[in-house]
Amino acid sequence: MSDTHIDVCEGGHSPEERRAFAEILSRIGDKWTVLVVGVLAHGPMRYSQIFKLVGGVSQRMLTLTLKSLERDGIIRRTVYPTNPPRVDYELTERGKTLIVPLHLLWTWAQTNRAAIEGTRRDFDHQRSKDGAAA
Repeated sequence: MSDTHIDVCEGGHSPEERRAFAEILSRIGDKWTVLVVGVLAHGPMRYSQIFKLVGGVSQRMLTLTLKSLERDGIIRRTVYPTNPPRVDYELTERGKTLIVPLHLLWTWAQTNRAAIEGTRRDFDHQRSKDGAAA
């Protein structure tokens, strides 16, 4: 393998293992997961705080995202016996290990956003010209 090539999947895994990895990557790469983990990287929060800070997410989608992250052991949901009940969400130790890789992805997205948007515009413009010529 050359110095410029990285085997992203570190080959040798069975198709079943690759599917399992893909499922996990689908969860942690989901836009709402990235945003929720980013918000919770600052510490425990209540649902309403997460909802406000994530922005643009529906209550249903936020609830589904939180439940999936709890199921995967990435966040912890703590209910306090108050009236009304208080519920906090926080990253687990496993969830905290996502902060650095997600920050790297976020930084990559920030660095490349303008170029990607420009490429999309060029691509769409070329497609519309090709479609008009047909």
